[in-house]
Amino acid sequence: MAVLVTGGARSGKSAFAEKLAMHRCQRGIYIATSHIYDEEMRERVGLHQQMRQRSGFPWETKEEPYALRACLEQLNESNEGSVVLVDCLTLWLTNWLLHYEDASDEIACVTAQIEELVEAVSSYSGQLILVTNEVGDGIVPEYRLGRQFRDLAGRMNQRMAEVCQQVFLVTVGIPLELKSRAYKLE
Repeated sequence: MAVLVTGGARSGKSAFAEKLAMHRCQRGIYIATSHIYDEEMRERVGLHQQMRQRSGFPWETKEEPYALRACLEQLNESNEGSVVLVDCLTLWLTNWLLHYEDASDEIACVTAQIEELVEAVSSYSGQLILVTNEVGDGIVPEYRLGRQFRDLAGRMNQRMAEVCQQVFLVTVGIPLELKSRAYKLE
């Protein structure tokens, strides 16, 4: 079962995703997608690692800033009994957008990466929890890269929501399940 957890910055989405993982399985694989660019980011990552260690839940951490599709495909074949938690898709998207920033067809390249990941998520047979940021509630970004990121993140989140069996929105630390409540136009 694939689950998407979304929300704004510091909404509590990662904490909820970790608690959900602990309820779903006896152990977990935590896939971290961030790059560590500076000391502040290193401290954030260290804090998250300490929190997972203190939880008492047996986490195995994998750092994968790009090859998330391949990582999920490999885990789908070899992983039994563990929940996989990916935190977070918008950092993964940022990595690819910056990787292709100077390409003439950057949007097409990043979109292809998103579609490959959607395919991997839709075919994943185990317990999978994906964390992503909801970025579309703010103002239109002033710079081109910011607008591209916002648009791609919105499209990515919609595609992931389509293939996930559950979708949670976390706001002020309160998770709300959305997919079962979706209004259907028929």
